[in-house]
Amino acid sequence: MEQTKKHIRKQLLITVVILIALNIAGSYLFKRFDLTQDKRYTLSQATLNLIDQIDEPLYIDVLLDGKFPGEFKRLQTETRQLLEEFKAHNSNIIFQFENPLENEDNMQEDMRMLYSRGLTPISVTVDDKGKQSQEVVFPWAMVNYGTKTSKVQLLKNVMTTSTAEKVVSSVQHLEYAFAEAISKAINEKEKKIAVIKGNGELHDLLIADFLKQAGESYFIGPVTLDSVAKDPIKTLKLLNDFDLAIIAKPTKEFTEEEKQVLDQFIINGGKTLWMIDQVQAEMDSLYNETGNTLAFNRNLNLTDMFFKYGVRVNPDLIKDELATSIKLAVGQRGSQTEYQDFLWKLSPFVYPDSENPIVKNMSGIRFEFANSIDTLKNDIKKTVLLHSSPYSKRLGIPTQISLSMVNEKTNPSDYEGQGDIPVSVLLEGKFHSVYENRVLPFKDSSFKPVGGENKMIIISDGDIIKNQLDKSYQPLELGYDKWTNSLYDNKPFLMNCVNYLLDDNGLINIRSKDVDLPLLDKEKVYEQYTTAQFITVGLPIIILLVFGLLFTFIRKRKYSR
Repeated sequence: MEQTKKHIRKQLLITVVILIALNIAGSYLFKRFDLTQDKRYTLSQATLNLIDQIDEPLYIDVLLDGKFPGEFKRLQTETRQLLEEFKAHNSNIIFQFENPLENEDNMQEDMRMLYSRGLTPISVTVDDKGKQSQEVVFPWAMVNYGTKTSKVQLLKNVMTTSTAEKVVSSVQHLEYAFAEAISKAINEKEKKIAVIKGNGELHDLLIADFLKQAGESYFIGPVTLDSVAKDPIKTLKLLNDFDLAIIAKPTKEFTEEEKQVLDQFIINGGKTLWMIDQVQAEMDSLYNETGNTLAFNRNLNLTDMFFKYGVRVNPDLIKDELATSIKLAVGQRGSQTEYQDFLWKLSPFVYPDSENPIVKNMSGIRFEFANSIDTLKNDIKKTVLLHSSPYSKRLGIPTQISLSMVNEKTNPSDYEGQGDIPVSVLLEGKFHSVYENRVLPFKDSSFKPVGGENKMIIISDGDIIKNQLDKSYQPLELGYDKWTNSLYDNKPFLMNCVNYLLDDNGLINIRSKDVDLPLLDKEKVYEQYTTAQFITVGLPIIILLVFGLLFTFIRKRKYSR
């Protein structure tokens, strides 16, 4: 007996020493293991670099608590696990989950307060074995760092058929959404964006939502090319203070002096995002008594400039069977006008299939009266970011456009060998000036014929950046169509373009991360509800009981001898 006691004391002492040693080692060593197949909890290096910059408490309030469907529970769980990973790498990150509508007495006041902060709720259907009820959910989070606050939209607005699919898409972008918000909260603005004016570009009200989004991360200011006629050198110096120039749907011809200013801005390293319409065609011009309009060439005098850089934006229109919808009146029902959705084939619905981080994992993007782009041979690297569907073709101009086109019947043979037409191209390399070996429109002692490494993006649709207005002429979210209540990925695409051009590639690489969430088949669950309940709840209990009984039996048998 004495030897047995000594042996037990020795084992206990060894166990205590090992536990103490492990605790001491654990305070110095840190390692977490991600056993998921898609490595969804392995943070990207860009995220880790961002988290390492946080040197004082950063508070994250997640408004995702309360009663909601199982799909949102999954979003809540994935959000919590992601934030736990953030906190494990930096203890300055403090987060909490809360229900913003928990206090029923002040619910209306709380909702108005959240609305004023731009936190819009969604109404979701809670489906419990066929019994449905409506609940209001605020799928948002707030990141607070010092005096700065930024919002995180947890539920991505995508055009999918179910909440489950929306949640899957949202989980894929959780790391990006939080990283972007944290970046806005802890980093000061550095890069500057010039919005080019003077050639009939879109009014600020029609690009307001884009400017608001971009303005959260960058300085934005207008640069008017009208001043080129008086003092082109001064205008060029002003433009050279910016890092990126955005040209949003110009409608008036560029003079040679204006082109030289833009050209030298590019040669000197300035990035450009071109959104060009080479054809005069507007939806508003179709809403008349005849429902017809004429589409014709819009001469912007940019053809030679783009040709020198390696592309050609053609004066034509793309007709695509994969198109977005328009709503048209089809008759009267009593005193009410009856409307119906029709596919408008001159408004392509472009789904990215490129692995380029600018467009990877992105949903459909809406174009309107898009032109085709040809890539030309030179030393510039060209990457087609977006193209039309295989069932698309080019329409020559001038051509008559009519709303009656929605009733046209087509078949796949009409598009054989004509589809996959580029509508957005990324250009990278050393650009040559369009005025190389030519007489300059104005004298410039600092003129350069060839620039260093640079990049630009050309999109053959000016309306891609255009937001609609509500009844009070306030801008709606970019990509949202108030007529069909559809939301497209125009804004994320353009923001990715801006981030890429301004070398904020870390956030883009986070966005392109793949996360695969397997979904339950609800129909099978309902059909086999009792079986599923037994497997998930009853079977683990039975296994524990069997294990407990077996352990007790073996223990009694061992010590009864």
